[in-house]
Amino acid sequence: MNFDDTPEEAAFRAEARAWIDANAPKHLHPILSGSGFGTSAEAGEIDMLAEAKKWQKAKRDAGWACLHWPKEYGGRGASPMERVIWNQEEGVYAQLSFTFIIGQGMCGPTVMAWGSEEDKQRLLPPLAAGEDIWCQMFSEPAAGSDLAGLRTRAVQDGDEWVVNGSKIWTSGAHISQYGILLTRTDPTVAKHKGLTMFWVDMRSPGIEVRPILQAHGQSGFNEVFFTDLRIPDSQRLGAVGNGWNVSLTTLMNERLSIGSGMSTGFEPLLDYATRAPGPSGGRLVDDPSIRSKLADWATKASGLKYTSMRALTALSKGEQPGPENSIGKLVAGSTMQDIAMFALDQQGEMGVLTDPELAAHAARFQQTLMRSPATRIEGGTDEILRNIIAERVLGLPGDVRVDKDVPFEKIPTRA
Repeated sequence: MNFDDTPEEAAFRAEARAWIDANAPKHLHPILSGSGFGTSAEAGEIDMLAEAKKWQKAKRDAGWACLHWPKEYGGRGASPMERVIWNQEEGVYAQLSFTFIIGQGMCGPTVMAWGSEEDKQRLLPPLAAGEDIWCQMFSEPAAGSDLAGLRTRAVQDGDEWVVNGSKIWTSGAHISQYGILLTRTDPTVAKHKGLTMFWVDMRSPGIEVRPILQAHGQSGFNEVFFTDLRIPDSQRLGAVGNGWNVSLTTLMNERLSIGSGMSTGFEPLLDYATRAPGPSGGRLVDDPSIRSKLADWATKASGLKYTSMRALTALSKGEQPGPENSIGKLVAGSTMQDIAMFALDQQGEMGVLTDPELAAHAARFQQTLMRSPATRIEGGTDEILRNIIAERVLGLPGDVRVDKDVPFEKIPTRA
């Protein structure tokens, strides 16, 4: 790849930089600069959700929201490289868009690929504008890595479907207006063939959301319960029984969105290492063994960056996100956890502190470590991603799946 801007790209960069400089919420820069993966960006009386919506609306009004989406759905129709340039220029303010990453990066592309034109016109522009937040309801208590083993049931009743069951680990469900929902509609066929996808209004009767308190004190994940929830058939995405193929659209976009945007924590570690005292005097970065580790992580961070750009290049050629995007999430998740643990090791006894006012580096690594295990589960566990890479990228023999062609209702379950 040639990473030099073409004249057209240079003009686009200058336009983006000028607009961001004139419109960015600069009063939030200190907060956003000090926050990281797993840390809260809340500060005092500032409502960060309101600020995120305000920033998203400003981008939409000026034509900078969902750059790669068609203009008729609230986007700009920009090229993948223009999207890369925008992300580079937006910098820390991109953290305000994390609230919308599931909707704009996963649910929106699914609706765009499988929804009716009426759905697209109704749902996508408000999503691009930050007016609506979306969630993705896939995993269940007994169907996480084996997503096709889900048991939330949808039964057709005339022009509606009646849904009963539950989902778990649903990010952002407590603040979402809409969501996409994968259900089982036919238990008499193999588990991958009896699924159907819908989009739902999260304010509908029959939906209950219960936030899950996490180790770092926040509640980004939720349980969602469905009790006789009625969904019009017009809200179905794709054909009845084709939900697995629809879900693959979501999952491929999910791994692209997460893998390409996930921080490894390397830059905060490098900053910390250049400031903190080392074990034998001087700074941490002056220790040769620590510099060696930093070099390894710098290499990984760089590799992730350019692998992501390669994926965007494929998109620019009209290709769909593929299984190779699993690499980014797999590497970033484990690297983030390793970096956080290493940073706390360097802090010694002080590493047990979690109060940002007392802990080194405002407890950033403590918060990241407590949040990081979830990164190795959400969007596909490490084990599942390794299988995907092995089978679909490297072409290795498939894993043994003894229940592949067995009707779902015939698969043995524990009494």
